[in-house]
Amino acid sequence: MKVPFQGAIDCDIHPAVPGVSALLPYFDDYWRDQILTRYITKLPFTLTSYPPNAPVSLRPDWKPQSGLPGSSLDLMRTDALDPFGSRFAIGNVLHGSVALFSEDMGAAFCSAINDWFAKEWLDREPRLRGSILVHMENPEFAVAEIERMATDHRFVQVLLFASGNMPLGRRVYWPIYQAAEKHGLTICIHAGGLYRTAPNASGWPSYHVEDHVAQSAIFANQVVSLLSEGVFSKFPGLKVVLAEAGFTWLPSLLWRVNKTWRGVRTEVPWIDRPPAEIVRDHFRFTLQPVDAPLDGAQLARTMEHIGSEDLLLFSTDYPHYQFEGDEVLPDGLSDSQIRKLMVDNPLASYPRLRDGWSAATATRNKEAVQ
Repeated sequence: MKVPFQGAIDCDIHPAVPGVSALLPYFDDYWRDQILTRYITKLPFTLTSYPPNAPVSLRPDWKPQSGLPGSSLDLMRTDALDPFGSRFAIGNVLHGSVALFSEDMGAAFCSAINDWFAKEWLDREPRLRGSILVHMENPEFAVAEIERMATDHRFVQVLLFASGNMPLGRRVYWPIYQAAEKHGLTICIHAGGLYRTAPNASGWPSYHVEDHVAQSAIFANQVVSLLSEGVFSKFPGLKVVLAEAGFTWLPSLLWRVNKTWRGVRTEVPWIDRPPAEIVRDHFRFTLQPVDAPLDGAQLARTMEHIGSEDLLLFSTDYPHYQFEGDEVLPDGLSDSQIRKLMVDNPLASYPRLRDGWSAATATRNKEAVQ
């Protein structure tokens, strides 16, 4: 199904750093010298979850003549922003430096990437919004980066990865959530990870398809971790977006966690209501990839089982390969669901988007009068 109207909010697109050399102006003197003298500019920093030659990593019609997919702002405009009529699009820069064992170098890369994105993309395209990339395995560095970038209100969320060294509900990560809540920033947990441990409990897979399918289980584990550790009791204003998680696995998880909680809830007294209600209040899911059958009636039933029209957020996942051309919306969504996932749900999920939306609306109204 094509996008039925202009002005949607695209909650997951992927600008790509064209290479380490592009980041050199954004490092301080020490790190610039380190990167040059150690030939780190030659490293690709490719995340294992998105190997460049895997079919899911790129739509053929979005393949640039040169450079990495997603590395050209001009192509992003003509391929994603203009065709889908996006009012805003949130950029998630997926970069392998988050997996560096050196916390100092990893934090330096995250800072350089954030400054690069602000200067080279946000300054040049008013429809774009950003995600603060942090080195999640050092919460102290992550909080410092959030505090540094939070003054730029074009950044609307903090970007984490689904697979790390520990479940994300653990209290070591709570300073990140505290800083995000303080500044009105949403937490985005994106598919992929550090790959220091196997992506499933059985060990390392042989094929990309195993890894790709296992991502939904990783997300389910993170949802239960955030619930069980009491993150939302401690930070009641926090919203968490799961990006590229799929969502058709959610009904069975909600049923199972509700049933189990009833038997063991004395263990976790901070979960003071059915967990499914907490999920519906605090979690959101980007639309692409749609892990649903082609039969629209089955998708409609899945949405009924989820029990809310508030959880889905429109996304194109540019430049990844997820849908047929401009038919980014799956069949089976009602008119009210489409309106909510394209505009209303993103505005409710991202406090910082609401100010930008109001300003953009006022500008358009003024231009219409003139």
